Amino acid sequence: MNNETFELFFAMLAVATLVGTLIVLASRTILRSTGFGTAVIDGFRPFARPLSAAIATTCMLGSLYFSEIVNYKPCRLCWMQRGAMYPLAVLLVIFTLAKTRNIGRIVVPIAAIGSCISMYHWLLERFPENLDSGVCSKDVPCEFVWFEHFGFVTLPFMALTGFLAIIVFNTLPSATE
Repeated sequence: MNNETFELFFAMLAVATLVGTLIVLASRTILRSTGFGTAVIDGFRPFARPLSAAIATTCMLGSLYFSEIVNYKPCRLCWMQRGAMYPLAVLLVIFTLAKTRNIGRIVVPIAAIGSCISMYHWLLERFPENLDSGVCSKDVPCEFVWFEHFGFVTLPFMALTGFLAIIVFNTLPSATE
């Protein structure tokens, strides 16, 4: 397989994750009072934590693949996103296996910080003339796009999707709410 195949695979995975996240989010907000929304949340709840761990781990392994195998050099904003995602991957796997309760208090703030960095990075790619990051180097500029699929899916967008999924999946209302 070539790099383009992996790029497309991870882009499709990000879009699928985004669609699933939006369905869960719509079910808990817009459709909350309907039987459909409740059924979606109740059916999804048992899988939310393991799926969050799988998403964070996939994001971590994907970023390592692109930097260590394909040699896409991460910029400073990429490193900051990794600084949020890598601990989430480890914590979510441990918390899932240990069946730790109330992990949202730990993982949601980390994911929120990561999502803010990812959103800014993605916007910087889209509008480099309007945003000055002030953190990036000339050797590896933050506005450089290594690849793009579907007109919007880039590496920072993939990270943003992962962070948003982790936030939504780990803030589901309990069965008693």
